[in-house]
Amino acid sequence: MCDERTQQDAEVYLRRSGNLTRRRFGALSLGTGAASLLPLTAAAHAVTATDIEVPTPDGVADCHFVHPSSGAHAGVLVWPDALGLRPAFEEMGRRLAEAGYAVLVVNPYYRTAKAPVAPEGASFRDESTRAKIIPLMRALSPRHTVTDARAFVAFLDSQDAVAGDRKMGTTGYCMGGAMTMRTAAEFPDRIGAGASFHGGRLVTDAPDSPHLLVGTMNAHYLVAIAENDDAKEPEAKTTLRRAFAAAGLPAEIEVYAGTLHGWCSLDSAVYHEAQAERAWGRLLALFDRALA
Repeated sequence: MCDERTQQDAEVYLRRSGNLTRRRFGALSLGTGAASLLPLTAAAHAVTATDIEVPTPDGVADCHFVHPSSGAHAGVLVWPDALGLRPAFEEMGRRLAEAGYAVLVVNPYYRTAKAPVAPEGASFRDESTRAKIIPLMRALSPRHTVTDARAFVAFLDSQDAVAGDRKMGTTGYCMGGAMTMRTAAEFPDRIGAGASFHGGRLVTDAPDSPHLLVGTMNAHYLVAIAENDDAKEPEAKTTLRRAFAAAGLPAEIEVYAGTLHGWCSLDSAVYHEAQAERAWGRLLALFDRALA
């Protein structure tokens, strides 16, 4: 989860590695080239993308819906990281759509602000960004996630581009990792696969900890853990493995060497291209198995 230590780790990493290359920095800071940073999808579907609004009991959520331009496909609900819905996540949604999925990328902060909630190129390394985003994060509760998930799953099921006879998937980054687990627990008959990328607070001491919900799920899972997150919570992976094993659910739970919290988000300063691509491949393999 994004916290002070996470930012310190990122600062040290960037000073040592110079990981933010000139090409990546130029593309992201200008807001022109997020898509150009992603490898091309083999046999990619032509896709249709739309900014849409989804009514919920608490208001209207602004979201991005992208799907193959023809046919009906498995739906996927994407929960962004702490910086919320923004161009990088729209491009990541597009890439999933090009692989053959109908993808809804949501703004979890819609109750307070429309997306994007931070300016282009914003980073949790910036004090001003943290001052804006942390209160938004703290205002979200597990109840909000469940309420929103009901609306978002219903929206997907109402779309001609979504195949009602195929299970849905859900992916989440940072705070979104826990949101996928709450979604899968709320819809055990609908969510067939979930993936958490550098997810935060998946295992806590609270009575509503996400890992305690595994027994009510019916979803195959991928949990891709940042190396520095694992260093802070080394027992979390073991607890998750035990929970999924007890529930009889397949789960691939792995610490990705050399990665820091945020390593899968395309516009993150600590984006680790090689490991992010490996995790992406595991996600597509999971969806191919579980959402057929």
